[in-house]
Amino acid sequence: MQFGRKRRLAGMFAAMMVVPVALGLAGSPIATAAPVAHRSPAGGYQELSVPSTMGPIKVQVQWAARGGSSALYLLDGLRARDDRNAWSFETNALQQFSNDDVTLVMPVGGQSSFYTDWYAPSNFNGQKITYKWETFLTRELPDYLEGFGVSSSNNAVLGLSMGGSAALTLAAYHRNQFKFAGSLSGYLNISAPGMREAIRVAMLDAGRFNVDSMWGPPWNPAWLRNDPFVFAPMLRGLSLYIAASSGLPGPTDRPTSPIGVYNTANGMGLEAIALANTRAFQVRMTALGIPARYEFPATGIHNWPNWEAQLWSARGQILDALGA
Repeated sequence: MQFGRKRRLAGMFAAMMVVPVALGLAGSPIATAAPVAHRSPAGGYQELSVPSTMGPIKVQVQWAARGGSSALYLLDGLRARDDRNAWSFETNALQQFSNDDVTLVMPVGGQSSFYTDWYAPSNFNGQKITYKWETFLTRELPDYLEGFGVSSSNNAVLGLSMGGSAALTLAAYHRNQFKFAGSLSGYLNISAPGMREAIRVAMLDAGRFNVDSMWGPPWNPAWLRNDPFVFAPMLRGLSLYIAASSGLPGPTDRPTSPIGVYNTANGMGLEAIALANTRAFQVRMTALGIPARYEFPATGIHNWPNWEAQLWSARGQILDALGA
């Protein structure tokens, strides 16, 4: 989840700390017509309106610098906004890849969605549509982008916190689409004791979403299907980047106000939980003999400066995996 949402994090944080696991640009006019060919200049930025079973979905795109066909999908956190994907304004992701031959794909929306297909609309907050994010990201969106010359089979996916576990899930079940998957401060052991209750609290705090509408009651098999710790064997052969920091404040974490101190403390706790999850996942993967690149910076909390730095660290591996 995104750092800096002040008071709204308090309830979730208190619940999550009792268990070893938990959750974590101005552009051109929106393009709505079904694409026939790559219409944007190489390296240009565009906002698309992509048809889906959920209705039109806004997608921010930075096209590959030299017209290449590979793409990197960047997934947001638990409090994903409806106007912009936070990667586009909380970090310098666009600048990091501005000279690279890979298209950045940043879907907008999906608060508390885990980028998964839900069973029903959330009945706690009056949601009108049923989230179908896995369908969108693995069928509808790649089919649409193919009309712009973007490959549906040479892609990478990376996310933070909620988006971290989702990135691994999408890559595990859609191997023909993704060659790389990355989790930054992700929660990768959601079947651990207390985790399902923590997710319930977190989603209520972030938009009053009902987790039962997502994966059903705690005994529903959908929980296991979406747990990286459980489906870890399916990740064999993927290029993987897995990162979590220590939770100790770094050079960019210098609060200057009481609310800043409060938010920093929350970020420290959330990142410490993400670190425990990621370490457990590492042990599981090692036992399976599945290689991955792990990064555990000595400092860094659950916030965007931390994830911006980790994206830069993963950049070379992403480009290599895509041949870009």
